[in-house]
Amino acid sequence: MKTRPMSAPLGLIVEDLDVRTIDHSHWQRLDELFCKHHVLVFPGQQLTPAEHQTFAEHWGELVPFPYGGLPDYPNIIELRNRGKKGDVNQHWHTDMSYAPAPPKLTMLYALETPALGGETAFANQILAYEELSVGIKRLLDDLVAEHSAEGLARLYGADSKEAMRAEHPVVRVHEDSGERALYICQAFTRRFKDWTRAESKALLDYLYEHSVRPEFQARHQWRPNDLVMWDNRCLLHYAVHDHGDDPRLLHRLQIQGNPTS
Repeated sequence: MKTRPMSAPLGLIVEDLDVRTIDHSHWQRLDELFCKHHVLVFPGQQLTPAEHQTFAEHWGELVPFPYGGLPDYPNIIELRNRGKKGDVNQHWHTDMSYAPAPPKLTMLYALETPALGGETAFANQILAYEELSVGIKRLLDDLVAEHSAEGLARLYGADSKEAMRAEHPVVRVHEDSGERALYICQAFTRRFKDWTRAESKALLDYLYEHSVRPEFQARHQWRPNDLVMWDNRCLLHYAVHDHGDDPRLLHRLQIQGNPTS
């Protein structure tokens, strides 16, 4: 196994490793690297859906997606290019923050990728928190935010009134490293608890802009058979749709996390 940095703010590329063959000692080392770098990239894997799931289960229990999965693998969803107008992931977000216990990690496996474009961008929310002033940290440390899947439910034709909702600290403490990270995203955060939406807007808008500053970001350019996993507890991500109608097909699964409070 060889490793090299993906970028300055985050990420590690792990080469010369067939993830189908790892044992517990391999997993312990990978978990240490994951906690430190937050994104791991494994190029050149050859995985069936079952093997994809088996590797992911080293980190915990699989999470079914509430709006559909593969017929034989309900924990895996297919991300296929349906054109820019049909792409629902063109925004910075952390997966399923509307759940009381959001997934701790997401894992994507690439089956088809465009020759150029179709990257996934990541933003390190530990760095985003560290760069805030002492005064705003003091304010945010005591705030809770409300998250909702209303908009997502509407996209999938479900009843938005029945959509999942949850409350989370605005500053999340990573249970493995103890580091503090911003935990809000424009896709799902509605307002601060006990604040109106109007009162919340100015501060949230500032945080949305601050949290994705270029110096916090990294991008992954997909190639077929890439396996990528990232830490939802301290990252935002964005699916960049700059590849028109070129094929892009990925399988996604997630691992259950712990309640944030």
